[in-house]
Amino acid sequence: MAVIVALGAFLMTLAGGWTAQRVTDRRHLVLGLAGGLMLGVVGLDLLPEALHAAGNELFGVPLALLLFVGGFLVAHVVERVLAVRQAAHGAEDGGRVPQVGLTAAAAMVGHSLADGVALGAAFQVGGGMGLAVALAVLTHDFADGFNTYTLTTLYGNDRAKALKMLFADAVAPVVGAASTLLFTLPEEPLGAYLGFFGGVLLYLAAAEILPEAHHEHPALSTLMCTLGGVAGIWLVVGVAD
Repeated sequence: MAVIVALGAFLMTLAGGWTAQRVTDRRHLVLGLAGGLMLGVVGLDLLPEALHAAGNELFGVPLALLLFVGGFLVAHVVERVLAVRQAAHGAEDGGRVPQVGLTAAAAMVGHSLADGVALGAAFQVGGGMGLAVALAVLTHDFADGFNTYTLTTLYGNDRAKALKMLFADAVAPVVGAASTLLFTLPEEPLGAYLGFFGGVLLYLAAAEILPEAHHEHPALSTLMCTLGGVAGIWLVVGVAD
């Protein structure tokens, strides 16, 4: 059953990517929506789940929050290092670094893989839990596909690379769900991963996606797309719970 639902997630991910590429004439709206979706996923989905699962504290601070800050800083350092290397090789200062987009998309693929594992584990617990997680994964993966395609192209990668990353992101939950037939991922490492990944996503949303969305089109419609993205994730989380 988990694998069947994961196949639905495969289609939802592709649908999200297809939507992102079909509205290129409204790129600022796409970026505004992507930023809202990412912010909602981090604040309303990933962090609460990470805090619940990771559990442990280090010097009075929950491990999930430490990894969240660490993920934010790692994303910042990686982008700066790649930008410096690109500038040293004669690239235009301030230009987008394609490797950052590919790295971010690869992180999205890893997250989708974890979604598949969570889906399989939920069905092992029981049918009710499995259906609740299935609803969250199906709707969440539409946003994942949307963000994967948007992130890849935002940093200057061509359409072919973006489609490859989108397909990898679509396949990932199927692989993750199928893997639970062989093993189950412990809760604490999963929580730690979610905290770190949340920090990476927040950096990309706050430092890259949203500023780019409002750079040339500081319109109310862009802001409304961002708010709509957050509200959409809130609705998904609320229904799933």
